[in-house]
Amino acid sequence: MKRHISRTLCLMAAAGAGAGAVAEPMGCLIEPDRVAEVGSASVGVIEHMGVERGDMVTSGQILARLSSGVERASMAVAETRATADAEVKAAAAAADLAKSKYERARDLVKENFISTQALEQAQAEWRVADERARQAREARDVAQREWQLSAAQLGQRLIRAPFDGIIVERYHSQGERIEREAVVKVAKIDPLRIEAIVPASQFGSIKPGQLAQVTPQLQQFGVLRATVTLVDRVIDAASNSFRVRLTLPNPDHTVPSGLRCSVDFGGNSAASASAAQPGTPARPAGKPASAAPSSWQMDTPMRSSAAEEPRGGVVQAVFHPAAAPAVRPVPVPAPRQTPGRMVSGRVVVEPPEAAPAAR
Repeated sequence: MKRHISRTLCLMAAAGAGAGAVAEPMGCLIEPDRVAEVGSASVGVIEHMGVERGDMVTSGQILARLSSGVERASMAVAETRATADAEVKAAAAAADLAKSKYERARDLVKENFISTQALEQAQAEWRVADERARQAREARDVAQREWQLSAAQLGQRLIRAPFDGIIVERYHSQGERIEREAVVKVAKIDPLRIEAIVPASQFGSIKPGQLAQVTPQLQQFGVLRATVTLVDRVIDAASNSFRVRLTLPNPDHTVPSGLRCSVDFGGNSAASASAAQPGTPARPAGKPASAAPSSWQMDTPMRSSAAEEPRGGVVQAVFHPAAAPAVRPVPVPAPRQTPGRMVSGRVVVEPPEAAPAAR
């Protein structure tokens, strides 16, 4: 009989604990939207370092400059060649003169003042002069392309920011030689990216464009609103979960990246349930919602709707979620009764024949 009562109490306590459990918001991590370790496309010595860790940078801003004396001189020579037009003008003038000679020779041939051979010679000279003018223009185009090449080579000596962000790390200083390693690390923190691991049971209930409530680990930031931008279409079989990506606007750069957080997609936590009931106070940011005490967690036992007068020896069970169930006898003088039965939270036990009444 005692073994039967203990088994019954354990089952009742487990059922009460399961009924009082409430799903909590899922854990997540706030990360930068983009992270890049910026290096140089060429080998050289750092001539100037223009940023420090923590500096805000914009896209295209010069972060560092390598020594580039040779490249600057080569670019100056290419620029001079590209902008020089004396040879082109001289060739064009010679072509115009040869053309005029040919036109005069053609008129003279009509009047029989010169021979046809002289006309053919004037025509050939005009064609040669015209080709030389075209050759001079092509040479000028090649010089301009060489100028662009020199400018590109000089640009490789400059290290620029790939996007707007903040300098996270600076790996080298002025005077150091670099080859293929990164010089600085840049992170984009507006907007922020949030990665959450969601159980597979919620697959299909979260859609891109859906709003969610994000609570950072630091309470001073309160509850933030993020937008779902990506939902994985593949479920990880090992963890039985899938990933969800959210975007959190951070125009003032007040929320730092790297914070742990909790995300509520709606209907997953006690906060959503309490928000649906009018007059329910909202819980403070950063504190998880606590489960409401069930009937098995109260100090007073549950009573059955059918009122029966307790008779005989009565054992009253008190259930606590954090402690083992305690059983204390309550002496009630009563005559002998039928075999033991359970009525809600009370268990009526028939005392043995020879045992005295419980006290």
